[in-house]
Amino acid sequence: MNARPQPQAGTRLLLSGNEAVARAVWEAGVRVAAAYPGTPATEMLETLTTYPDLVAQWGVNEKVSLEVAIGAALAGARSFTALKQVGLNVAADALMSQTLAGVRAGLVIAAADDVGLSSSQNEQDSRFWGRFGHLPILEPADAQEAYEMTLAAYEISEQFETPVILRMTTRVCHVKSLTTVGQRREAPAKGAFTHDPMRWVLVPATARRRQPVQVERDKAMAAASENSPLNFAIAGSDKRIGFVTSGPGFLNVREAFPNAPVFKLGFSYPPPIEKIRAFAKGVERIVVVEETEKLLETELMAAGIACTGKAILPASGELAPEILAPAIAKLLGEPVPVRKATPAAQQVFPRPPTMCVGCPHLGAYYTLARLRRQVTIAGDIGCYTLGALHPWKALDTTTCMGASLTMALGLDKGRSPEDQDKGIVAVIGDSTFLHMGMQGLLNLTYNKGNVTVLILDNHTVGMTGGQDHPGTGKDAYGMAAPRVDFPKLVEALGVNPERIKVVNPYLMPVLFKTLKEEIAIPEVSVIITNQPCVLIEDFERFAPYQVVEKDCTGCGNCLNTGCPAILVRKRETVTKNNRPQELAFVDIDMSGCTGCGLCVETCGPDAIKRMAPIAKGGHHHG
Repeated sequence: MNARPQPQAGTRLLLSGNEAVARAVWEAGVRVAAAYPGTPATEMLETLTTYPDLVAQWGVNEKVSLEVAIGAALAGARSFTALKQVGLNVAADALMSQTLAGVRAGLVIAAADDVGLSSSQNEQDSRFWGRFGHLPILEPADAQEAYEMTLAAYEISEQFETPVILRMTTRVCHVKSLTTVGQRREAPAKGAFTHDPMRWVLVPATARRRQPVQVERDKAMAAASENSPLNFAIAGSDKRIGFVTSGPGFLNVREAFPNAPVFKLGFSYPPPIEKIRAFAKGVERIVVVEETEKLLETELMAAGIACTGKAILPASGELAPEILAPAIAKLLGEPVPVRKATPAAQQVFPRPPTMCVGCPHLGAYYTLARLRRQVTIAGDIGCYTLGALHPWKALDTTTCMGASLTMALGLDKGRSPEDQDKGIVAVIGDSTFLHMGMQGLLNLTYNKGNVTVLILDNHTVGMTGGQDHPGTGKDAYGMAAPRVDFPKLVEALGVNPERIKVVNPYLMPVLFKTLKEEIAIPEVSVIITNQPCVLIEDFERFAPYQVVEKDCTGCGNCLNTGCPAILVRKRETVTKNNRPQELAFVDIDMSGCTGCGLCVETCGPDAIKRMAPIAKGGHHHG
């Protein structure tokens, strides 16, 4: 355990929104927290592992994490789960049923929406789960509010015996601000779990009995929202427009229009309709500023409160002051404010997203790129999604966690006559496989798919910062835990043992040969690459390589590995067989080179040499 001493009540700490939520979770007396890593929510559970007197654990996925939290809440312990917006989809099955049954002790679900799509495949708005699931929604605007609303969420959860969603966004999760904190206090005792099948065993008969309870709870929550101090109006001298807003949108409105009246929502679902109606009477018109969907605006219009919002504001992305100001100027018929001229940005070489120097996935995608015309490749969610980009261009689909295997089966069964000779490859990472891929593989074997599955095991949840999972042998605290044996697991899911191969991805000739062989066999096969992420402590760096300048022919083959440590020194165009040919002469950034040796395997003229003897105890990855 790595719990650390905690500061005294009243201390002001510089905290991110995620850290502030974790602090409040601890102070609220929570005893169980479970989550699956997902940006921008990851740091909540990571931070909770530093606090004493609670159990924090990484779950296999968001659904099981929420169910652990639900179980704890039924047992009488306050509980917590954190997930990103797409993770709430995974957990929805449990959520939509438990909202009928309710909870005993407080349960808070921190749903972090990636407004602006900084690291997600969609920008869905988690506020809809309030209406859809009959759940209260709280929306903080900064770290201090994230802290305060988390504490309030536990009181609301226990008052109405329901889970509460704390809707965070990337801006709130990751921006730091001074936050005044308190001390941990014991949660109200709920006593032992009591046998009550008419409430906790959800079958049609009991669910029907709970529906009237849910209806009455909705009414009570609406009344609570009307009276909540989290929903309030701020007076302003310029009454031409009154803004109704929540979350970071509130801060943007106040910055752009400091003299405008604003109604700020903290307890945003159910919305305090009558409070907003009274506010609207004091201004000429209402503008709803909400990220991202037209949810509150629709609610207000349905209640007969005239307003506008998405007709003048973008339907996606963050609503920063530079977006709000011109939109409101146009609405008022005023000149659009001209932004101050800024010096022209210096032209620099573009740096698209790419994998790390020496990443074990580089060899896999170099190999897949070589087979590009012979295969259709279904991708998944993780660092390895970058395989869709230059120079590999080695993915054809990516949809959601675990979809590579199931979509690969569909690509196999639905293939056209023109694709009969093509292989189907599904690429998935170790954590994603455990999250949602196991069912897909079972589905593949059960339905006799002709698919080659490439499990890229880099011993971590790489894309979210290197968290542990059941395949790493460590728990959320870094302590020893049971470790999944991937070959045994895939065999248990129905894969023929002869079709299970474990390959070092740095040995590209072996990987290439194995892929070619397995693609040619008309049944499910699994190839597991097994080298650690270069950013975790399990990775061992080796002596770097350098290019012997006089031996480099400029073929550029090494550039196709995509390794960022390989740099173009100069380009030349020569004529060969009456056709122009571009040559790229390279260098290696030896300060970044990990010594993995991938580039050596692509170099025909043998111009890449190890810089120095391998350090004592080191060895080539091969």
